[in-house]
Order: sequence, then C-alpha cells, then structure tokens
Amino acid sequence: MSSSVTQRIYQDRAEVASLLGLWREGEETIVFTNGVFDLIHPGHVLYLEQAAALGTKLVLGLNSDVSAKALGKGDHRPINDQRARALVMAGLRSIDMVVFFDEATPLELIQIVRPDILVKGGDYTIDQIVGAPEVLAYGGSVQQLDFAEGYSTTAIEQKILKAGLDK
Repeated sequence: MSSSVTQRIYQDRAEVASLLGLWREGEETIVFTNGVFDLIHPGHVLYLEQAAALGTKLVLGLNSDVSAKALGKGDHRPINDQRARALVMAGLRSIDMVVFFDEATPLELIQIVRPDILVKGGDYTIDQIVGAPEVLAYGGSVQQLDFAEGYSTTAIEQKILKAGLDK
C-alpha cells in the first residue's frame, strides 16, 4: 500500500541522491536534521517546524533500530521500531523526506545530502554537531535551535514506568 506518507520514506541512498538533485535543480533550500524520534511530543513538533522554516525542504535522518540501540539509551529503546517512527515522522507536514541511517552517526548521510543548512537542538554546541565542519567547509550553515522546555522522551518514558509501578 502506497501513500504520500510512505513515499517520503527512503532507505536507498541512490534514490535519495536522485531526488535531492531534482530539488537542487528547482533551487530548493535543503535543511537536514536527525534523531531517533521515538516518542513524539510537542517539543519535537515545534523543533521540526522551526527547522523546516529555515529552508524549502526538510530532510530527516532517522536512526535505524540498530543505530538507535547503539546510542546506549537502554535495551528497551527504541520503544517504537524504525518503520513506526518513520511513518509518524513522514506524516508531519514539516518533513519532506525521511532517510534511515544505520551508522553510529549521520555523517555519511550528511555527506550525501549536502544540506544548505544543518540543524540540531540547542543542547549541542557547534563542536558537538556531527557534520558541522563538513557543511561549513562547502559553504553551508549550521543552526542550533532551542528546544521547548518541559518535553523529553526520557521524561515521558519515566512517567509511563512510574505509572506502571504505582498500580
């Protein structure tokens, strides 16, 4: 079953490069961000809306299940598998393309996407942003966006766990 949502999810990097080429021919401004995006909350939605507003196309590098597990957030994470996470993310109007990456960092994907603007949350300093030196070297820019206070996937997870223990 194909839909506009599933048509925005990519694994094949050659397909990604081809579509990005078309976008560049159309003089689109390509923005890139990445993450696990396991339990989506208002902070994620606001962050992604801000990122999308910086350009005309937003590409989301989504940690695959293998990559997400390597981040060391616990054996139970991610809670949602990569297909479920990709469907939710592709359903957000701010996102034009979701691309999985299996590597520990999105550097290889960033080098393929070659975004005009690389975006991460304000909890990262410029020297901690993977791909920042490479994007700056070819004339792109790196932006740090503030997160909405009071929202975090870990806090949601802890609230759920506590609710289960209180029964």
